[in-house]
Amino acid sequence: MFKNDSVWLGILYGLGLPSLAFLIVEYLKNNVELLRKADLLYIGCVALNFIIFNQASKYYKERTARGILVSTFICALIFAYYKFVS
Repeated sequence: MFKNDSVWLGILYGLGLPSLAFLIVEYLKNNVELLRKADLLYIGCVALNFIIFNQASKYYKERTARGILVSTFICALIFAYYKFVS
């Protein structure tokens, strides 16, 4: 999965998986009545980065892991803005 070691690749991985999960969550929230107020699903989208961060750390791809960590903070800030400001 991690052949190159680059911060930009880590940011790409770190923003790609939560973005895909966010689209799935939005689809579910619009189509399932029970999940309309479930904000915990958005936290799960951000928490998915832990899985790929752990994999990058396991294979000693430290620059990629740093990029994933940066994108995790970006996703968390977007979630906080979405939840509390708008």
